[in-house]
Amino acid sequence: MKTKLGEKVIYQIYPKSFYDSNNDGFGDLRGIIDKIPYLAKLNIDMIWFNPFYVSPQNDNGYDIADYRQIDPRFGTMADFEELVAKLKEVKIDVMLDMVLNHCSTEHEWFKRALAGEEKYQKYFYLRPAKADGSLPTNWQSKFGGPAWAKFGDTELYHLHLYDKTQADLDWHNPDVRKEAQDIVNYWRQKGVKGFRFDVLNVIGKDEILVDSTDPVQEKMLYTDTPIVHQYIKELNENSFGQDETIITVGEMSSTNFASSIKYSDPKEHELSMVFTFHHLKVDYKDGEKWTKTPFDFMALKKHLADWQTQMDQGGGWNALFWNNHDQPFALNRFGDPINYRVRSAQMLAATIHLLRGTPYIYMGEELGMIDPTYTTINDYVDIEALNAYESLLAQGHSEKEAFAIVLAKARDNSRTPMHWDDSEFAGFSNVEPWLMPTKQDKINVEAELESGAIFNFYQKLIALRKQERLISEGHFKLQLADDKQVFAFERYLDDSDDKLLVLNNFYGTKTTVKLTDLAGKAGKVLLSNYDRDLINWPDTITLNPYETLAFKCKTRRSAPYE
Repeated sequence: MKTKLGEKVIYQIYPKSFYDSNNDGFGDLRGIIDKIPYLAKLNIDMIWFNPFYVSPQNDNGYDIADYRQIDPRFGTMADFEELVAKLKEVKIDVMLDMVLNHCSTEHEWFKRALAGEEKYQKYFYLRPAKADGSLPTNWQSKFGGPAWAKFGDTELYHLHLYDKTQADLDWHNPDVRKEAQDIVNYWRQKGVKGFRFDVLNVIGKDEILVDSTDPVQEKMLYTDTPIVHQYIKELNENSFGQDETIITVGEMSSTNFASSIKYSDPKEHELSMVFTFHHLKVDYKDGEKWTKTPFDFMALKKHLADWQTQMDQGGGWNALFWNNHDQPFALNRFGDPINYRVRSAQMLAATIHLLRGTPYIYMGEELGMIDPTYTTINDYVDIEALNAYESLLAQGHSEKEAFAIVLAKARDNSRTPMHWDDSEFAGFSNVEPWLMPTKQDKINVEAELESGAIFNFYQKLIALRKQERLISEGHFKLQLADDKQVFAFERYLDDSDDKLLVLNNFYGTKTTVKLTDLAGKAGKVLLSNYDRDLINWPDTITLNPYETLAFKCKTRRSAPYE
């Protein structure tokens, strides 16, 4: 039976930070098994796990040295098989991360290439220096510095769009594409029902690499090139596409509407959906991540609405999310973690979960977790944050300024250990963890389940998605496009007179919305984070700070709800 994407909700676990069962300071698979009862309470359908394969951990597991083995720090293959089986008992499927644009320089393929085996040298982009001795191209790594590193003691260099220990794989080589298919099929045989493909739209680099003229044009040299679609179709046909119940999602950096529609249109036989990131760059000053500036609400609203509208009209499918392991917590960026933490957490959740697509919940989001209150750069461990700090200093920022920017934008912000209780190490471990938690005295699972209002709000959103076709299948239409405080939209079906009107106040001040032009004078409240139980509405309604309000009503050609 084909999967109904619109009814699914996917939870993301960063295994290193979820729960430490053996008290070594790192999360592990047995820790996840121990917490299955908690996961089952949320009524999610699938869990996406960040990589736990064998890795030197130079990029927190995204530098894979063996795609078929569990890194001992996370457990054993027996632990993984038990995890899959026990999650299946509570009707939760497993999605694994596939990092197939690059592999670790500790991988056997790279080692054999270094040893001179021609077959494996063809797995990578190996190029000589230019005639003047400069690097093969002027491309820059996304982690800073040149995108080329010396290939052992040879005269060649290997391409790395990311860390120098993450060598880009050459997908022009059919052997590389076959390896990718075999890896996916290996995990399918282990019962895996979902695959998230890391930076998938950069696998289509040309065979002949040329210099770029500027950073924007440089990305276009290797991003969303036409051959990517061919590669994904081939991967689909020879692996996950053989099972129509499997869910796939591609991480698509700097992508566009047309490419994303094609990646996720079922008729194209590529992927189920795509992750896009335009809405998470609205607090980047002049497009630069390592800056500190308030988010641009109108830009945020436009990005969300444009992607909803274009993907809807084109037949594509969005992965919906605020948070993941590569982003600071959304509450700090788009909400008010100090004065309205609960209300703004609920409003942000409703915004995402009531859109068209498949929602993702990042661990801790359902508790209203926020960025850590670190005080020194030494509290961070992520290579990207540490490099950014040094770069900011080199640009002339003071230590205080540079740290403030890192504090706002670091990936480690969301990688802090899950808060299970209010103890010193947040109930994550009995020993000091690899990254320290903060604020667990106020935000933790124990307190949230006992008397909180965020976790149960997520439960309501998940239940509504499964109950209401308007949410799981409906089209999207933006409303109040010019309102500078409210993100309002409508969900509707072609075969129904019902529609869902959603109003989200993104600020800590009240605002009044005129309802007569949107919904008539009657509606049935489906969801609110304030005490709203009226069915008959006035011409206008005043939204409270960070209020979200969703109500079902009839279109104008139909009678209102009684």
